[in-house]
Amino acid sequence: MKILFLTENFPPETNAAATRVYERAVYWQNSGHKVTIITCAPNFPQGVLFEGYKNHWCQTEYLFGIKVVRVKTYISANQGVVRRSLDFLSFGFMGFFVGLFQSKPDIVAATSPQFFAAVAGWAVAACRRLPFIFELGDLWPTSIVAVGAMKKGFLLSSVEKLELFLYRRAARVAALTHAFKKNLISRGIEANKIDVVINGVDLPRYAPQIRDEKLAKKWLLHDKFVIGYLGTHGMAHGLSNVLDAAERLLVNKKIRFLLAGAGADRERLVEDAKNRMLSNVVFMPTQPKEEMPAVWSLCDVALVHLKDNFAFGEVIPSKIFEAMAMGLPILIAIPDGEARGIIENNAAGIWVPPENPKALAEAIQKLSSDSHLCSKLVANSLAAAPRYSRTVQANEMISVFKKALL
Repeated sequence: MKILFLTENFPPETNAAATRVYERAVYWQNSGHKVTIITCAPNFPQGVLFEGYKNHWCQTEYLFGIKVVRVKTYISANQGVVRRSLDFLSFGFMGFFVGLFQSKPDIVAATSPQFFAAVAGWAVAACRRLPFIFELGDLWPTSIVAVGAMKKGFLLSSVEKLELFLYRRAARVAALTHAFKKNLISRGIEANKIDVVINGVDLPRYAPQIRDEKLAKKWLLHDKFVIGYLGTHGMAHGLSNVLDAAERLLVNKKIRFLLAGAGADRERLVEDAKNRMLSNVVFMPTQPKEEMPAVWSLCDVALVHLKDNFAFGEVIPSKIFEAMAMGLPILIAIPDGEARGIIENNAAGIWVPPENPKALAEAIQKLSSDSHLCSKLVANSLAAAPRYSRTVQANEMISVFKKALL
């Protein structure tokens, strides 16, 4: 099968969408499929080009046999509605234009976020009379309304109409959660065209390992109980609540919070922690993807955190599955939903209400003082990981593509 896939994020970027698309594409390519990725020059989330890349009109490279076509876009940091919208729109336009001139594929697929990648994917498929598969990674624009980046009005209404148009015109919709499927059905999308393909982890890349002592000493974590939040520091993540919990736990000299990553809210968080003199919070910059297992090795507990908004109860953060593969207890502080069910059904961690610093601090205190509980959660986390392997997800997506060709 010849697959043309549009995604604004792709390695060396390390966010969830980039990782998901890349790791599956490697499996597809190794299974004999031909994969072409249309993306942009890597710059997320700081809006700064990664070393060795230029923002050219069109440039092609090959990664593990995957053809990667990078198009020129308006580059912006992951903050500010107007500039980010220009970023999204420029990729949508360029992705569509370049997609028209790729060797004819069998199917065209695109992922959200961001939304205009899906618009471009549909347009390419329509012009070339090919099936279009919409991978629904985020309920956009619902998610940006949840963080206050867009208010209800004519613009939001127009975008929602376009969103529904794409769902209806797609040959298949591959939703990352059952909640997403339920949402679409409630809005009139046919249930029989929606498949649920839950996110996963590439098990050969992530496995339990002893703490990287060199890295631990560098960040003064070698003898600490480390609560690790690894990922984007954005408006959706509500990380001020983590600082509030850290402030409650200052008296416990054993506990450290490791916040590794970048995002629109990072600078404010760093300044806030400094002003509060939170000596138990360590900020680590974004690390290369190949270094992530070493960063995970510093952690005794994986923290998954989102704002207290109903929209975020419908998501399943991908870091859950990486933490499982690393054999870590998972402390999840997000609205009640499917992600909580995964953690509790697998007895792999503890759920606490989001934006409740008292509950978060108490859970951390309990985990740091109860080695028997942690050992049980470690074993359960490891046992659950194979159920969410990237291999399984890659095969399930191929099944979705085959359905679209029927």
